[in-house]
Amino acid sequence: MKLTTQSLLALAITAALAGCNSSDNDNDAVTPEPFRIAKADIATNTGNPYYQAGESNVAAAKARTANNRRGAAKNVILFVGDGMGVSTVTAARILDGQMKGGQGEENSLSFDTFPYSGLVKTYNVDAQTPDSAGTMTALVSGVKTDVGVIGVDEDILRGDHTTVAGNELMSAIEMAEIAGMSTGVVSTARITHATPAATYAKSADRNWEDVSDMPQEAVDAGFPDIADQLVKFEQYLEGRLSGLDVDGLDVVMGGGRRHFLPKDASANSADARSSVEGDRTDNRNLVSEWQSQYPQGTYVMDKSGFDAIDAATATKVFGLFNESHMQYEADRDNDIAGEPSLAEMTAKAIDILDNNDKGYFLVVEAGRIDHGHHAGSAYGALTDTIEMSEAVARAAEMTSAQDTLILVTADHSHVFTIAGYPKRGNPILGKVVGVDGEQASASDGLPYTTLGYTNGRGFQDLGDETDADASYHQAINAGRHDLTDVDTTAPGYHQEALVPRSSETHAAEDVGVYACGPGAQLVTGTNEQSYLFHVMEHAADLSGRAEHALN
Repeated sequence: MKLTTQSLLALAITAALAGCNSSDNDNDAVTPEPFRIAKADIATNTGNPYYQAGESNVAAAKARTANNRRGAAKNVILFVGDGMGVSTVTAARILDGQMKGGQGEENSLSFDTFPYSGLVKTYNVDAQTPDSAGTMTALVSGVKTDVGVIGVDEDILRGDHTTVAGNELMSAIEMAEIAGMSTGVVSTARITHATPAATYAKSADRNWEDVSDMPQEAVDAGFPDIADQLVKFEQYLEGRLSGLDVDGLDVVMGGGRRHFLPKDASANSADARSSVEGDRTDNRNLVSEWQSQYPQGTYVMDKSGFDAIDAATATKVFGLFNESHMQYEADRDNDIAGEPSLAEMTAKAIDILDNNDKGYFLVVEAGRIDHGHHAGSAYGALTDTIEMSEAVARAAEMTSAQDTLILVTADHSHVFTIAGYPKRGNPILGKVVGVDGEQASASDGLPYTTLGYTNGRGFQDLGDETDADASYHQAINAGRHDLTDVDTTAPGYHQEALVPRSSETHAAEDVGVYACGPGAQLVTGTNEQSYLFHVMEHAADLSGRAEHALN
């Protein structure tokens, strides 16, 4: 017999009615004895701590009051974990918990506890897997753009300085500056690197960090390099808007001295690692130029100078703590002259910026998370992620959720995985041990780690080496290796990688965003990366305050 749609529907309704009309005795007859639950015992789950925690979290969520008023945030702090994908957050959370003596999985990083969160799509206009220049431009300007360009829209041609004019974007830092707010940029990378540079510069190429990195035709045309744009931020911004009078960035701290100093050994800093520290071929010393421009400002290059800054009286601070990038957090104690941590720089910046009654806008980048992953070092990437969590915690302690919006996100992720069915509490940097307590072996008979990379330089056993970049001095070593006698939890261990490359690459999946403070409730769901600018702009009314200051 052929069944029609109508007859199938009739059969389904008949079966449903039969189920509704069956007696309790009928149900008892078909319910296996071990699975019967008396009405009085229906809430047996309530004694479980996970259940109780869930109930508490629901109660807390119901009690939240949303402040969606435009301009409710006096201050904004944007934290960017460069390369901090979801797998990085998860692994860092576990490592942090295990370093504190726990099993790890139950732990929370500081921003895990923020009341609002969501996902962010990271693609660039011209690329499925993005780079930091395009992604950070989207975060701070509200406009997605191409790979490799800074502070400009997608109509630009990378590497062609003539296409910049007319395609410049206004960043949140610039809006805040116009509004009379204090402004700051902090990074553990070179301060001219793509992510921090997107807050203040406009460039056809992220690599134009100083004049020596630029094509001669751009130099001859007088197009400014990124370091020049940082030191002359005030003049360049005033030149874009008639009648504008701003006082420039108040706090700038990071690495990258080489891009500010002339290529002359006499300009070397005390902790220069190269025989000639500076790269500039135009004989300019931008540190001296900054000091001349801001005679009341303070330039520092080491930990002692940093510690001596009086945040109560400081007006302008320029800190360049390394010739190139600052040290990895795990390697920071090995710096020649000493460097402040990301948490220390964040706290100092807030202490200085909050002297302004009009509020402040601060961008903090944990730049070396990205570099640890590129080098294939989970240890390096994760310990820098943990340090970023400390910086976020410090910021939350020093500010009020009533007037300060804090956003924590990433510009992109990495091809970094957590896999292999390890038991609960297994060392996150260790080899996989299953729930049966036995060390797992792959089909090739060899042990393997929980953490790994899809591509990159591959396995290295460098022991106690804390500088993740040490892998670049070794030959590429992708593929499987016998890890039986290798301590994979050591700082110098670099995870296996499947596809050999000179460095590991970014990935294209969504990244997380975590928020607290005024406007934080706008952070939910899955969003274009450029949306986060609009959350910050709305919360602090950046455009409105800037327009008011201009009129």
